[in-house]
Parts: sequence; structure tokens; C-alpha cells
Amino acid sequence: MKRTATNLFFLALPLLLGVIVVAILIVLVVPPNTTLGDVLQAFWNGAFRNLRRFSGVLVFWIPLTLVGIGLVITFRAGLWNIGVEGQMTLGGLFAAGLAFMLGEGSPLVIIPLCIFGAMLGGALWASVAAFLKVRFGVSEIFSGVALNAIANQITLQLIAGPWKPGDSDKAQYSRPVPDAARLLGVSQDFNVSVVGLVVTIVAVVLVLLVLARTRWGLNLKAVGKNPRSALLLGVPTTITAFSALMVCGALAGIAGSQRILFTYGDVRGQFAGGIGFLGLLVVLLISARGVWVPLIAFLFAIMLNGGTQLQFLNLDSSLTGVLQGALVLAVLLANGLRDRLRKPKQAKG
Repeated sequence: MKRTATNLFFLALPLLLGVIVVAILIVLVVPPNTTLGDVLQAFWNGAFRNLRRFSGVLVFWIPLTLVGIGLVITFRAGLWNIGVEGQMTLGGLFAAGLAFMLGEGSPLVIIPLCIFGAMLGGALWASVAAFLKVRFGVSEIFSGVALNAIANQITLQLIAGPWKPGDSDKAQYSRPVPDAARLLGVSQDFNVSVVGLVVTIVAVVLVLLVLARTRWGLNLKAVGKNPRSALLLGVPTTITAFSALMVCGALAGIAGSQRILFTYGDVRGQFAGGIGFLGLLVVLLISARGVWVPLIAFLFAIMLNGGTQLQFLNLDSSLTGVLQGALVLAVLLANGLRDRLRKPKQAKG
């Protein structure tokens, strides 16, 4: 009982400290005639005022959750997959490329092919970082940063070249994706892709089951805890690390396809929208506990969509980015404190 209470305390401490820091920050930056309640009301109105605003929250939640649950896999294996933003980008580009190539046809055929292509594109881009990691010992952090930049340049080249709209000389966006490849929303007011919701929920459930109930999930945990000991115990550390990055890349690729096939309907620069980096914050916040990904991703989606209403309080919407950073720093501080408190007990044991 005492051990359970201690674990619950250390689980709640980072979130509690983060909420306190965010609340203090809001109080310090709001205008004198604005209360904390006004700020919370603005976030509420921006996210839940009507079905249209709530659908905006879910549209952002879908790719963020896919990226977050994928990053749980790489974090479990002890890998910092910074290149997840580029994997989103390549996934979206593969989906768009297949859509342009297949043209008009049956959505029942084209949409699954585009999603599969997105998985392939994200996995292949992740495999580059994985190969550099396992073959030459290049940190996935450094290779990921480089691959993100390369992915952005590939996007701009495609927009300015073969995918350029016929009626425009500006390289801001591509020609529209064919209608047969577009994901449809439920309604005009509740414009959320059913396919996106189903794929996301299935992906979360599958990842949680695989991590908890398969030998591969156990191998990931062993490699993440101590790669050398895992290797001595017969765990295929190279294959495990490689596969972790590729599975994460495949999930990120699906997230990228959602941005192309549903959110925008075309390809544009930086279409990933920083969701990959935000997914890293989500996973850091929950200490890579996969079961919390949907909830924390939902809270981040509320924060970002609700933040658009802050302008009516004479506050810049960029405040949401400051709040996210403060929250993550608070959680890292709390986790550091937790580790320091646990070390003396482990030493005594």
C-alpha cells in the first residue's frame, strides 16, 4: 500500500507542479482588468463554444495523438526521435504523390492506398536515421534534425516543380489533391474525419497492447533500460532499435497524411505544423506512459485551439506556446526531483 501511494504521488507531482507554474504565469501576464477566470473562459470558448470549434480540437488531436503514441515506442527503446517531424512530412508527401498518380477513382481503393503509402514514407524516412544509428553510431537527435530540414526542402521543391498549380507561379502550395483521395468530415458543422478518428483509436489500442503483451514490447523496455545488459541476455538490440524507429515513422506518416488529405487538401510548406515537436512535449510530460497520450494530446489541442480567443482579452495567442514551454519545464523539474529522492532509497536497497 505504501509503495502504491508513493508511485501515485510521483505520478501526480509533475502534473501538479506544472499546473501551478502555468497558473502563476497566467496571473503575471494578464492585463490588470482581466481575471484568471476570463482566461479560462477564453480557452473554453475557443475549444467548446460550438460543434465547429470542438471539431477543430479533434482535427488537431488526431495527428498529435498518432505522433505521440509512436514516440512512446521510441522513448521506450531509449531513442529520442527528433526526426518525427520529417517523418510526418515524408508520409504526407507519399500520400499526396499516390493521390496525384492515381487520380480519380474509387475512394475505397485510393484512400487506403494513400494511407499505406504514408506509412511507408514515414517508415522509410525513419529507417535512414535508424541505419545511421545502428551502423555508424550517429545519434538519432543529430540525424533527425538534418532529416527534418531535408524533408522541408523536398516539400518546397515539389511545390515549385511537378506539383505546382497550373494557375500560379508562387511556390506556396501545390495543386489540390484529387477528390477521390480526400477524407470527408461528418458534417459541415462537425468537420472531423471518421477515418482519421478510427485509425487513431485503433493505433493507440494496438500500440498499448503490443507494448504490454508482446515479446517485442519487452525487448523495447530492456533496450531502453540498459542496451548492454539486454544484448548479453540475447535481446536483438539492433533490430529492436531499428524497428522502433520505423514503427514510429509509420505512425507519424499517417499523421502527415491527415494534414494533406483532410486538413489542407493540398501540399504546402511546413504542413506538419510543428506537431512532431509538440508530440515530443506530450511524451515528455507523461514520462512515455502510452495510456496517457490521448488525454494529454487532447489537453494540448484544447490549449492551442482555445488560445485563438486570447486576442479578445488583449493577449497574444503565442501565450499558449509560452504556457506549453513552462509546463514542460515544470514537469522536467519535478521528474528530476523525483529521481533525486529515489536514488538514496535505491542505494540503501
